Amino acid sequence: MKKENIRIVFMGTPEFAVESLKALVENGYNVVAVVTQPDKPVGRHQEKLQPSAVKQYALEHNLPVLQPVKMKDADFIEELRSYKADLQVVVAFRMLPEVVWGMPRLGTFNVHAALLPQYRGAAPINWAVINGETETGVTTFFLDKDIDTGRIILQKPFNVPDTADVEYVYDGLMCLGAETALETINLIASKLPEDNLDSIDFPSVLDEISVPQAYENIELKAAPKIFKETCEINWNQSAKKVYDFVRGLSPYPGTWSILRPVEDNGEKPLVMKVYKTAKTGSPSTGAPGSLVVEKNRLYVNTSDGLLELLDIQLSGKKRMDARSFLNGFKEIEKFRFRQNV
Repeated sequence: MKKENIRIVFMGTPEFAVESLKALVENGYNVVAVVTQPDKPVGRHQEKLQPSAVKQYALEHNLPVLQPVKMKDADFIEELRSYKADLQVVVAFRMLPEVVWGMPRLGTFNVHAALLPQYRGAAPINWAVINGETETGVTTFFLDKDIDTGRIILQKPFNVPDTADVEYVYDGLMCLGAETALETINLIASKLPEDNLDSIDFPSVLDEISVPQAYENIELKAAPKIFKETCEINWNQSAKKVYDFVRGLSPYPGTWSILRPVEDNGEKPLVMKVYKTAKTGSPSTGAPGSLVVEKNRLYVNTSDGLLELLDIQLSGKKRMDARSFLNGFKEIEKFRFRQNV
């Protein structure tokens, strides 16, 4: 079927989703409307409203924008239905009710930043890096009643270098996701007649290009939402686990730990964010969380080895490299990181 004859509604919010929307628009697909989150209050007094990255792109390309507060709102459902979409494409958006994902006759597919069934959930990129995966990827799948469980259409792998942080993987999967979204729609279009969509059996066509998720006899890894408390470093783990944890949350939201005086001298605990570390291969020289300064380099003990801190930030201060930090914080060895996580 000709691409301009397939009416598509696109749903997404952050920059990650823009690349996929851009791919559809630039390749001539008929995006009839875009659904995104309501504008977000920003500023010290929350006096300004910031549109999402997807909304900004949509307005620049004269695409109608819908911003429902509630996905089950009757007025929104009526307006969405008025666009008579044949297909809906979802990238980095929120959970949809069946009345929404079941609306188009060609269904609704999602671009998920992981190789399903692994890493179902809100933060698949972070958790893949945190868990030290050497490979992740992108999956397109049809939405159904449960989260991230629908029939898989396409999957594309992505290599994760040991030195990569989550920003590197995010950027890579953003581009790979756009390619996969476009390839998925091309595949769907190739199975449709040239003109009359009413002449085909949609369920059988969609089943032909997708397969159920297979997860028997494998250990599933989840990707739950990241909260502030999720980001606290547990120094009682191995150096490799801490290293992966830091890069899996860098640069945003960033890991953190509490610095406490070794002796109770009345000094207040300090909160330090850790953005980058380096494995040393050296064994621990003290209890987990204790610090070592050597030749203007800062190390911390883990359960099995020393980890070098490279890029850090004290609460209320600028982000800086460890050498610059040590130049202004001469008594760092009188502190240690909290252990009881």
